[in-house]
Amino acid sequence: MPSWHARRVLVLGGLGFIGSNLSRRLAAEGARVMVVTPSRHRHAEDAAAFEALGIRVVEGDVRDRDAMTRAVQGQEIVFHLAGQSGAVRSMEDPWTDLDVNCRGALGVLEAMRQVNREARLVFAGSRLEYGCVGDTPVGEDRTPDPICVHAIHKLTVEHYLSVYRRLFGIRSVVARLTNPYGPGQPRDRMAYGVVNRMIHLAVTDQALEIYGDGRQRRDYIYIDDTVGALLALACDTAHGVYNVGTGVGTPLADMARAITASAGCGRLEFVAWPALAAQIETGDFVADISRIGRDVGWSPSTPLAEGLERTVAFYRAHVRS
Repeated sequence: MPSWHARRVLVLGGLGFIGSNLSRRLAAEGARVMVVTPSRHRHAEDAAAFEALGIRVVEGDVRDRDAMTRAVQGQEIVFHLAGQSGAVRSMEDPWTDLDVNCRGALGVLEAMRQVNREARLVFAGSRLEYGCVGDTPVGEDRTPDPICVHAIHKLTVEHYLSVYRRLFGIRSVVARLTNPYGPGQPRDRMAYGVVNRMIHLAVTDQALEIYGDGRQRRDYIYIDDTVGALLALACDTAHGVYNVGTGVGTPLADMARAITASAGCGRLEFVAWPALAAQIETGDFVADISRIGRDVGWSPSTPLAEGLERTVAFYRAHVRS
């Protein structure tokens, strides 16, 4: 793991779920962190708390090339975590997903091409890029076969990265994230993050809706491990695409039962699949994480039970506050 002391680091989407956890970790390790958010007003409380930690918070949209040019100038590492999320939402509004995720990524790359080709870019991809893969762990060499617009756009950005690396020497690495969960995802941002959504419901003693029989397995990774992987991938020895998960699959219904057990409240409610969600459901997904372990020495360290306990405690305290 590289030393972060005094290094200049830009976190695009730094007030989102993953970005906020990453930014706090970087600040704690002594980095000179700049966070870009599209709306400071919307995140005024979080922005003030970040500034108290010495993090610089700047308002800007990744689609604004002038704003991105100012933001990337002088940075050593750029974490690109900004964007529109949610598979179903991307099918309901493909134009916004295209605009934010693809045009936004091009804005960042063009800014780097113009003023800072020396910076290293870490991009958050998605396990959705693989599509339907069956019940065996999936390695990075598997040919992507996305079945939703969001996944197509994530994969498109990976192609942008390849072109800009080849033509302009812009170094980049991709973290294909599985299903991150943990403290810090606000209640109003529930288009993705199934575990956090279920925990919100459980701690307020509501029903946790499970589509179908809930047997579909997912690879759930705690946010601290996610952040650790992103930091590890920022080192110069990491190149290309890496899965970021645990390598362990858990059926959704089992996850929901573990959440209600940890929370001591909430209940499972099995419901029929919504038509659109059923069409783009990928089934089981478990990541093969051997490449990231081999190349940069990273592996997850938080057992599922411990991660759930921490997350439930956080949201229970948040509800009561």
